[in-house]
Amino acid sequence: MKYQLKQLLFLFPILLILVSCSGFNNSTNTGEQTQPTQTSTTPAKPLDYQNYTSILKEYVNDQGLVDYEKLKENRQPLDEFNAAIGAVTPSTYNSWNDSEKIAFLINSYNSLTLESIIDNYPTKSIRRIPGVWKIRKFDVAGEKMTLDHIEHQVLRKEFNEPGIHVALVCAAISCPPLRREAYTGELLEKQLEDQARQFLGGSQGFRIDSENNTVYLSSIFKWFGEDYEKTYGQGENIEGLNKTESSIINYARQYVSSDAQNFLAKAGYKVKYSNYDWSLNVQ
Repeated sequence: MKYQLKQLLFLFPILLILVSCSGFNNSTNTGEQTQPTQTSTTPAKPLDYQNYTSILKEYVNDQGLVDYEKLKENRQPLDEFNAAIGAVTPSTYNSWNDSEKIAFLINSYNSLTLESIIDNYPTKSIRRIPGVWKIRKFDVAGEKMTLDHIEHQVLRKEFNEPGIHVALVCAAISCPPLRREAYTGELLEKQLEDQARQFLGGSQGFRIDSENNTVYLSSIFKWFGEDYEKTYGQGENIEGLNKTESSIINYARQYVSSDAQNFLAKAGYKVKYSNYDWSLNVQ
């Protein structure tokens, strides 16, 4: 009995040590398994548009017309910028906020349109370039996209921003003027508002025929009128106009002159769409 007791007294400290070591190891292992993996959530920087802005300032005049001949002669900076558009990775693009994505896509559309023109210059109209919108593909943020895909499948489908229609420039006289600076996420709202004022301040975008009580709008608003309904079609329709026409007028009245605003406030007028001039926007 005494011998057995001595054995137990001798073994008890050893058992305590083993149990303690086992408990420590289990605790350590559990900590390793549950420790979260640290991942970076910092958004990537937007694409650098400084070189693109330099191109626009050099080859686009104050009316938004382009010197395609000189641009074609010195096309390397444009080609380099368009290569940078394709080199943006999907993960980088997806890390940007909506304004940065929209700015990137507008710049891509306009810059790749310039490339399409100089690849086929001289030409009298972009419409003379086979497949320019639906077939010709470009590298954009790691994907192959046509100009139509950029506009209709990404910009119009993924974002509620009808202001894009005064910023996308399809190289025609009746298009909005090509801006002499790149769009940026930080300035996007102000840039789109300024574009709207410029476009609707000219006869290509908006004019009033008071004698015939008619408002003439660019055909752009006819083609994409439904894009304005979600934001600008929530109230009652303007007298004599349908929902789409009312939505477009609600958008346009923010950017036209005070005299035009007074005319639009009276209602009872008709809305018509101007013929579109597809002649090249060349200087």
